Amino acid sequence: MFSAALVVPAMRDAFRKLNPRELTRNPVMFVTACVALLLTVLLALGEPGLSLGFEIQLVVWLWLTVLFGTFAEALAEGRGRAQAASLRATKAELRAKLMLGVGDTYEIVPASQLEKGEIVLVETGDLIPADGEVIEGVASVNEAAITGESAPVIREAGGDRSAVTAGTRVISDRIKVRVTAEPGQGFLDRMIALVEGAERRKTPNEIALTILLVGLTIIFLIAVATIPGFTAYAGGAVPVALLAALLITLIPTTIAALLSAIGIAGMDRLVRFNVLAKSGRAVEAAGDVDVLLLDKTGTITIGDRQASEFRPLAGVDIDALADAALLSSLADETPEGRSIVALARERYAVRVASLPSGSEVIPFTAQTRLSGVTVVGVTIQKGAVDSVLRAHPEAGSGAAAEELRRITEEIARSGGTPLAVVKDGRLLGAVHLKDVVKAGIRKRFGELRKMGIRTVMITGDNPLTAAAIAAEAGVDDFLAQATPEDKLALIRREQAEGRLVAMCGDGTNDAPALAQADVGVAMNTGTQAAREAGNMVDLDSDPTKLIEVVGLGKQLLMTRGALTTFSVANDVAKYFAIIPAIFVAVYPQLGVLNVMGLATPQSAVLSAIMFNALIIPALVPLALKGVRYRPMAAGPLLARNLSVFGLGGLAAPFIGIKLIDLAVSGLHLA
Repeated sequence: MFSAALVVPAMRDAFRKLNPRELTRNPVMFVTACVALLLTVLLALGEPGLSLGFEIQLVVWLWLTVLFGTFAEALAEGRGRAQAASLRATKAELRAKLMLGVGDTYEIVPASQLEKGEIVLVETGDLIPADGEVIEGVASVNEAAITGESAPVIREAGGDRSAVTAGTRVISDRIKVRVTAEPGQGFLDRMIALVEGAERRKTPNEIALTILLVGLTIIFLIAVATIPGFTAYAGGAVPVALLAALLITLIPTTIAALLSAIGIAGMDRLVRFNVLAKSGRAVEAAGDVDVLLLDKTGTITIGDRQASEFRPLAGVDIDALADAALLSSLADETPEGRSIVALARERYAVRVASLPSGSEVIPFTAQTRLSGVTVVGVTIQKGAVDSVLRAHPEAGSGAAAEELRRITEEIARSGGTPLAVVKDGRLLGAVHLKDVVKAGIRKRFGELRKMGIRTVMITGDNPLTAAAIAAEAGVDDFLAQATPEDKLALIRREQAEGRLVAMCGDGTNDAPALAQADVGVAMNTGTQAAREAGNMVDLDSDPTKLIEVVGLGKQLLMTRGALTTFSVANDVAKYFAIIPAIFVAVYPQLGVLNVMGLATPQSAVLSAIMFNALIIPALVPLALKGVRYRPMAAGPLLARNLSVFGLGGLAAPFIGIKLIDLAVSGLHLA
């Protein structure tokens, strides 16, 4: 965080940000700079009543207060620029093989010249030149440059795995990609703009807090401006330099100096987490989410059903069922097929390594919904129960069929999917395929519940299956047999009741719900429609990332709230140092407020101003890293913040100002 590569440029930028146009973006620091400039002029003119050394120190520490504030913002921006530099270097080297429309002929052009809708060829070793969708071929793509993940992923034409991102590298095969982004509007461009802060606009919460800080500054400015009249009425006078010092300690300089850095760092943490937010509003909304909608497949479950047990019919040996299931699955390369083979070999005495020579594989088709094999004239098949009974009418009646239906209902009620196994027209039993709930997901949902967030699982499964998986995963509610219209209606219903809703999705059918949700996280591997509808894009395409996004949003809000609490408490404590020092000569009764026992009035003023400046860089690491967030309800969280940052904000100035006073008086600086 404080490496020379970051600090040195940030120090230069801190001086650049003294430009009035830059300072006016932060009204409190602008007022501080104006006061510092006024005292600089008065120092040159020579104001009576104060020693020259004291006035010089006062002016120096006021300018340092402004510089520390601009340094905090510059350091936050600098951390983003370091990441942007590597992204820009990646973008600069991109070249495209632009298809000419005649066979596979192409020409090499800079990626920056590509237009939306053009087709490019990407071969083994090539960098993908622009965001787009695969329209032909299948390839293995290394996305480490963007997502940080070293494991390659498969991208292919059609479906929800067709999206590719500029800057990622094809490591096998070749694909043709249709460009989907306008020039300068791709993910690389957006990430560069976001991490540099060029397009970071203040969020509603930030704007509201800025208005509050400006209001307090105006109030204290008016209050200080009226002081000369009161002191003149009492027969005394207060030098302008001391009034300026009083104003700077009264106005909320600490949080004003750190506010922008907190926002920039919050966006930066999100980008480093490989989530691209289209606006700061989305990040802030994530921190206030009340309801979290999650797809079952790939989010709550691992995505592929796994064989968990064999259920033989009466009179059928379980080893015989396992043997038949294994033979019918040896040529099945689906995750379900491989899991059946693994279960048969691990739990039962099945030792078949491969299909005997001469065997005929029966491939799965959407029409039959069956697959299997014919071995030495014996046909073994597996598939959906209804499909098996329809394909073998002779087995569809009688006691065996009734028992199979009973087993099927039991499997469905437990949240599983049954596959019937038949051998030469004889029903043997069923394979229980189970949606495997991700390890630790129940605990994570428990943490969300502590935050006051209700979780809703969305699935196309029947209500019985959905209920079983929801109970196992620990979600609060579920929506079964969900259609796009159902998802949209659910979100609107929750929002109508005053709740903020977050959801994730990757398909075109998720686009309406993603657009309607307050926080819509689209998967980078999803369709273009989904990515355009969401206000965040997860570059890792990890649906469970939504839980972390909520945590990051809450951390941003909590960091801002904690440092605001600290700043306000901090200012209250400083009043006990500076008010008695300035007015004790005019109002001797105020001497009782000097509870810190500060050496002299000038030492007290200088110590308060020095502490006011030094506390800003001391809090920069906290502003950039964020306050550690622990899942808990709003009440305990508020109590914790008030006790840690409220009491801490009160105690720190008493201790800090006293220590500085001892140093100032000991060194005879005032």
